[in-house]
Amino acid sequence: MARQGDAQLQQSADPLRQRIIEAADELYYAHGFRAVGMDALRQHAGVSLKRLYTVFPSKESIVLAVLDYRHTMWADEIAAAVAQEGTPRARLLAIYDYLAGWFLSDSFRGCVFINAFGELATESPAVATKAADHKREFRRFMEQLATEAGFSEELGDQLMLLAEGAQTTAAITGDSAMALKARRAAESLLSVAESTRAQSVR
Repeated sequence: MARQGDAQLQQSADPLRQRIIEAADELYYAHGFRAVGMDALRQHAGVSLKRLYTVFPSKESIVLAVLDYRHTMWADEIAAAVAQEGTPRARLLAIYDYLAGWFLSDSFRGCVFINAFGELATESPAVATKAADHKREFRRFMEQLATEAGFSEELGDQLMLLAEGAQTTAAITGDSAMALKARRAAESLLSVAESTRAQSVR
């Protein structure tokens, strides 16, 4: 299964827009948002500066388009990883298996939303909102998985925090084992929750 940073852009009705987003996604993720100027993006995308500004009137509009793409990529890949599992417990743990594969990717540079927030949030409320919305949706997703498995939303929040912490720590330290360590912590939380639930029904 494709991982964040390795997946190809989905086909778009506008091939030029797709090409620009693909080029921007690659450059921003590898080098950072501030470090990549419009001229570098123009060259990487193989378009004129005038054409680039025709499609995207500002750098912020390109950044927002890249974040939209990354959000869709993340949501689709996480959903696919979860859907492959047959039990509620395995579906919750599939998140960490997905992260383990992603962290091993040569292109892994951490969470693009955290990166964007850190670089641009103070000057771009729109970027800050995109990052916050992405994290809220992942939180709701984990809460839904937890409640579908018969656990509390709070457990979903705890499992979400383990996944978020693993992403940040792996990016900073370069230790891809953070996903597996987060998985083991998640297993411990699930075991406690299962034990508590079993005792409550006796």
